[in-house]
Amino acid sequence: MPPHDSSAARATGAEGKSESAGPARQVLSDSVYEQIKAMVMDHEIAPGARVGIEALSRALGVSPTPVREALARLESDGLVVKRSLSGYRATELLTREGVEELFEMRLLLEPRAAALAAVNATEEQLDAIERLVEEMQAHPGPTGRYADYRDFAALDQRLHDAIATASQRPLLADAVERLHSHLHVFRLRSVRNADDPTPAEHERVVRAILRRKPERAAEAMTEHLTRSLRRQLSQDSDS
Repeated sequence: MPPHDSSAARATGAEGKSESAGPARQVLSDSVYEQIKAMVMDHEIAPGARVGIEALSRALGVSPTPVREALARLESDGLVVKRSLSGYRATELLTREGVEELFEMRLLLEPRAAALAAVNATEEQLDAIERLVEEMQAHPGPTGRYADYRDFAALDQRLHDAIATASQRPLLADAVERLHSHLHVFRLRSVRNADDPTPAEHERVVRAILRRKPERAAEAMTEHLTRSLRRQLSQDSDS
């Protein structure tokens, strides 16, 4: 009988434990991320307020590690900022001028991306874009808290990014994706309602892309972004 290799047994046991713990740890990390994100989006953590790691870990009943991981992800999302002496703080809301500048950049890039997608998208990309818009249409128009429109917001970003990717212009797609990182801050002040015209506007953009009509795709994207900006500014004036 060969001698028992205890070191190998320990390594195997540790590896098995690591493999089983890995998915569970990721689930915890994702859960903490979503909880803190919702707190920021719903202003339970006020814009500009300090985000304390220890306080959050106590409030959520978890160790500081997943909180730190969540805050690092939220920093990359643009929802929190890290300062050398004061730690993390929730991102300030965009000013009216900031919202206008954001949409000015989107209007420069995204109609062009839509036109190029109508010409260059592969059939697989067209199928993916069509599936995204259909999935968005299945979501009812939510009101109230961030949790009510979280899935729609994620699909919205995926659709715009998918259109930009289908343009087959990597630099353009990267620029569009970077702009969308700021949309989380924009959405801090945006709540959809039951008669939101966004799905219908998206459908017009996608229909033009599917029909390989670049000029119409650009026009539809311009119309969508212009109306979206108008809705946002109207909300600001009413608040």
